[in-house]
Amino acid sequence: MGTKVSYPEEVKLKAIKMRLAGVPVKEVMEELNIRNRTQLKTWMKWYRNGELHRLAQPVGKQYAFGKGPDYDSETARLRSENRYLKQQVEVFKKVRGIGKEVAPKVVIQLVEELRGNMTIGEICGHLGVSRSSYYRWKAQEKNETPKEVRDRQIGDLCKRHKFLYGYRKIAELYPGACEKTVQRVMQKHGWQCRVKVKKRKRTGQPAYVAPNLLARDFTASKPLEKLLTDITYLPFGQSMMYLSSILDVYNGEIVAQTIGFTQDTAFVLDTLHQLPDLPEGCVLHSDQGTVYTSYDYQKAVKEKRIIMSMSRKGTPADNSPIETFHSSLKSETFYLDGIHRTSNAHVIQIVEEYITYYNNIRIQTKLNSQSPVQYRQLAA
Repeated sequence: MGTKVSYPEEVKLKAIKMRLAGVPVKEVMEELNIRNRTQLKTWMKWYRNGELHRLAQPVGKQYAFGKGPDYDSETARLRSENRYLKQQVEVFKKVRGIGKEVAPKVVIQLVEELRGNMTIGEICGHLGVSRSSYYRWKAQEKNETPKEVRDRQIGDLCKRHKFLYGYRKIAELYPGACEKTVQRVMQKHGWQCRVKVKKRKRTGQPAYVAPNLLARDFTASKPLEKLLTDITYLPFGQSMMYLSSILDVYNGEIVAQTIGFTQDTAFVLDTLHQLPDLPEGCVLHSDQGTVYTSYDYQKAVKEKRIIMSMSRKGTPADNSPIETFHSSLKSETFYLDGIHRTSNAHVIQIVEEYITYYNNIRIQTKLNSQSPVQYRQLAA
């Protein structure tokens, strides 16, 4: 008479799962080292009859049909079955999109999370994984594969730039992978660029103070050929603050900025006076705000031999590059970090640090994935 072989419950569950996935009987027997084909058929029969409790029965012990292990009472039997079902629910509700087989990292993570509520053998049994596989994966956990190294490095780039870059910019910074690969990795781990909230302003009837010479032509052949200026609110400090800035259309660089508490002509004049020597024919474009149409500002513009251009009333798209910069500044600092109220000094520090980052580090696709300063220096 042959020696009876005892198979662990997790092996039986794994065999059932493989057969349900369409794996041939021969392959199941070879992989799990099952000697008898009839044994596998018996397990499948128990599964179809809803008698999974019989998988735990000892070798040579055959329960009567419809009965499981001996229990002291019906209440004890119900409690045992309820515990088993709860364990299955607790395990599988934590598993998301793992495919036909459970990934080693998922198994290791689940065991760490659930081992306080059930044994390692029970967790592995519910997942259809042997305990030896778990311990082997656990021992190999520290050995990163090339793909894992790549994913980690892409993640580091995303974190370094506060998840403000899309997959195209990350691919530029990580030349070892193509855009599609970077996109797939970022989607897999939830590292996509955080979407900015789009804001709309009500439009009004056009009115001209100075002609719109720019006409939304946001291209320039050399630095300081076309400039854009605007004011934005900074409602994050102890009192309302304002940022006046001037942007060079050539490379998107902020060439002058002022932070103040009063939105008056002196405020924008301070920004204007920061400009270096300008080439002949330089155009400065603004909206039709009262500070820009004031006598003192127009006088200062003429003294610097600047040609003034103004947007039509109620059309921020005529000045969109600097509007976009102001939106990015708030979205990528105050809104992203959840800063709704702080000190005035902190607001100034955040704005100045961001402008330095924007000019010198933050790459732009339209500048061949270079920062504004890098683009200007290389062009020179």
